[in-house]
Amino acid sequence: MASIQKRGENSWLLVVEAGYDSNGKRIKKTRTVKGMGKREAEKELAKFVVEVEAGEYIAPEKMKFEAFVEEWYTKYAKKEISPRTLDIYMRFIKNRILPVFGHMRLDQIKPFHIVKFLSELSDEGSRHDGKEGRLSSGTVHYLYRVINNVLSRAEEWKIIKKNPASEVKKPKVTYKEVEVYTEEEVATLFNALETEPIHWQMMITLAITTGLRRGEIVGLDWKHIDLENGTLEVKQSVAMMVNGEPIITEPKTKKSKRRISLPDALIDQLKEYYLHCRKVRLQMGDKWLGGDHFFVFCNPDGKPFYPETPYLHFRSFLKKNGLRYIRFHDLRHTSATLLINSGVHAKIISERLGHASITTTMNVYGHALQSADKEAANKFNSIIPMKNKKA
Repeated sequence: MASIQKRGENSWLLVVEAGYDSNGKRIKKTRTVKGMGKREAEKELAKFVVEVEAGEYIAPEKMKFEAFVEEWYTKYAKKEISPRTLDIYMRFIKNRILPVFGHMRLDQIKPFHIVKFLSELSDEGSRHDGKEGRLSSGTVHYLYRVINNVLSRAEEWKIIKKNPASEVKKPKVTYKEVEVYTEEEVATLFNALETEPIHWQMMITLAITTGLRRGEIVGLDWKHIDLENGTLEVKQSVAMMVNGEPIITEPKTKKSKRRISLPDALIDQLKEYYLHCRKVRLQMGDKWLGGDHFFVFCNPDGKPFYPETPYLHFRSFLKKNGLRYIRFHDLRHTSATLLINSGVHAKIISERLGHASITTTMNVYGHALQSADKEAANKFNSIIPMKNKKA
């Protein structure tokens, strides 16, 4: 015998009777499902009945972490987490979290277990890539974020009374001083770019002058660039490619969705590049596979580059020209640092970069901002009377 009871808005209690115990009392198995209408809940009830009758049902309080991760993945993660982020989550779960917690029952995981796990991640030799040293503080923080997300759902779905990760202090992230190019190195870079194909010239120039993230650059569409008013809108990003097709997502935060002013000196170059792109598109004819998109940077058939392509080309470009190695992402840091050194306010820089808050900007570029602040302070030297001047 089975029944379904409404518990709240789009929340249902599924009840399946499984015979009687030794005292003649009915055994009832229950499960709560959320985020669905009655018809969907009835389908879940039918599946639940099959589980119970087949002897596959496990009481929630006895469920192991590994089994719950599967429930979390299908009922929450696939629907609520972006594909790129979920890919990172699952790699961390498979390689780091399941080997430690997979065999444990959910109700037996205590805050101390999580503290111990995070502490060991910070020890020497905790890397899996064969390199010496320990995991970065950012990686440890990310792993905490993943396990906290999973256990939060277990608490929310009433499988455990309390999420043990919520009682553990979040690991502190230590921001390293970023690698950037000086103005002289940027000038050398632009000289070397003159012999590169126009699409690579424009990609690297845009990375330096706008501070766009790699996925934002690859996902940039011509309809998001206003060449008359000299602005660019960040409305989408290519997170990853699956079977040769781009997974296009919206910016990860409200601040990431932004409008950026372009340098006047770049407008004419972009207009020339736009005409070049239109010419290539016309020449491709029926072989054009861009669909509704007209990506600013794409393969000859109109499909966008893989998100890794800018990094791979940039690395090769630096090596070919004997330039100091920095990552493609460090062009974003270079963009911010150049603006800081020019006296641009941190709030403006934060908005151009799409940071969630100015605090992020201050944390990442704190050293450069302190240097710029010292330079700003020294400008008062010329107007403050010097009492101890020698005659």
